[in-house]
Amino acid sequence: MKITDIKAELFKVPLKKPFRIAFAVQDHSVNVLVKITTDEGVWGIGEAAPFEPVTGENAAMILEALKLFRQGLVGTDPMDLEGAHRMMDRLLSGNTSAKAAVDIALYDIRGKVMGQPLYKVLGGGCNQVVTDMTIGIDEPEQMAQEARERVERDGFTILKVKAGICPADDVRALTLIREAVGPAVRLRVDANQGYTVSDAVQTLKAFEALGVEAVEQCLPWWDLEGARLVRSKVNLKVMLDESIHSPMDAARACRLDAADILNIKLMKCGGLYPAQKINAIAEANHVQCMVGCMLETKVAIAAGVSLVAAKQNITEADCDSFMYAVDPEMGMPGGFAVEGGVYTLTDKPGLGLDFDF
Repeated sequence: MKITDIKAELFKVPLKKPFRIAFAVQDHSVNVLVKITTDEGVWGIGEAAPFEPVTGENAAMILEALKLFRQGLVGTDPMDLEGAHRMMDRLLSGNTSAKAAVDIALYDIRGKVMGQPLYKVLGGGCNQVVTDMTIGIDEPEQMAQEARERVERDGFTILKVKAGICPADDVRALTLIREAVGPAVRLRVDANQGYTVSDAVQTLKAFEALGVEAVEQCLPWWDLEGARLVRSKVNLKVMLDESIHSPMDAARACRLDAADILNIKLMKCGGLYPAQKINAIAEANHVQCMVGCMLETKVAIAAGVSLVAAKQNITEADCDSFMYAVDPEMGMPGGFAVEGGVYTLTDKPGLGLDFDF
């Protein structure tokens, strides 16, 4: 079997309302869908969901990267994941969401060739995963109201609350959210690099009293020594996200004892193949992982949820972003079903999505 063609198409994802984090506001995302075809009629679909402040890419850059990757991929074996990544890494540094699009499409092909759903291709046996739902930054009262709706109306049992602009507002928002949802709902916070070390220690201690179980990326991405210090001063879990792009980043974070949890995102690391390396490094160092997401469609979400389902050390999922879209289904039936924050993956081969382009 040989790759015969690679097709790319822009895909705009409008959101129901603007989504605000500590360093950005988004009201839409422009992603790139990728289709890889083979000489045996088997094809796979992937997705790049760039976010310039984190991955350094936009959709136009991804299209240019894919032109280069096409030259290296056409005529090669689609089952050779390591060879594909080696080629892409030699051609371009970074460009991780473009690489993730190719990677996901190749894994979709692999699943179809094997006749197995992706979570089984990745070594798993359970097809259900529980995700959190993220509450963006807003007025504290509005955040509490949204949290209540997500729990009472939509059935979510885990909430991730964005923070990092004003510590006092963050504490007030979390206080109101805890009052709104009660003691049984699990809460974690994502500061998106918004705190200093001193602010982080003080604010995280306030979060402890509210039963927050973990806080993600308190400090700038480069400050792993600071993350280690914060971790030594608090009694909740410290998670790293923007600090972790590659397996080498994971190794350094583990070596420095800088985190309890690493947030793996396919768009940051380049797809499922390097994501599994990050998880293996973390597991060897007794550090758990979570799989998160950018503003992705069901294509990349199906890949990320399949990875969570496959790996015991990936204990958490933050794979909710497609639900922010005006049309969450986006003309992409299949892949998985969601009810009350519980994903049930399909047993159809590969990603299990029922659409073509």
